Amino acid sequence: MIRSRIYPLLLLLFLSACEETVTAPKPRAYPRVIYPEKAYKTFDQGYCDFTFEQPVYAVVEHDTTFFDGKPANDCWFNLMVPQLNAKIYCSYYPIGSRKDFDKLVADAFEMTNKHNIKASYIEEIPVYRPSEKVYGIVFHVEGAAASTYQFFLTDSTQNFVRGSLYFNTQARPDSLAPVVDFMKKDLDRMVNTLKWQ
Repeated sequence: MIRSRIYPLLLLLFLSACEETVTAPKPRAYPRVIYPEKAYKTFDQGYCDFTFEQPVYAVVEHDTTFFDGKPANDCWFNLMVPQLNAKIYCSYYPIGSRKDFDKLVADAFEMTNKHNIKASYIEEIPVYRPSEKVYGIVFHVEGAAASTYQFFLTDSTQNFVRGSLYFNTQARPDSLAPVVDFMKKDLDRMVNTLKWQ
């Protein structure tokens, strides 16, 4: 007797819980980004002994602090791209001896290799421009690493420049991919136009 009363009640509850609305997942898409128009100007700061072509939409920030102290050299700076929430950290070191040079190169590789935890692949692209005495390596870091582009450039006797690209956001390779590709072109231009003074 109790069962015969429960079944219609359960059927009524079940039918009343059903709704006509159908939810659909949102289509996959990248976040909307408004890219600045590509144009370049010469980076020629008095505190650095080199020049290169930088994007006109990048703001130069002279870096005067290193943790609680001063940087190793006055030629430390950042190129900020506020529209893309990106920053290129650049540091310069004078080379005093072969030992200094070897340590700087080892440090550049070590800093890049720290991204191996999250990186799926690190491509090393040599830079070799002997007519301008510019040598080095560009590191393309693939995957969810914090820095997707790093480089060092040197003349191997007096000058050593290191740079790295970071975004002020969580590292999500899929959604950042178009922005990273946009910034890589600017960094490649910077690396390929650097000249010692």
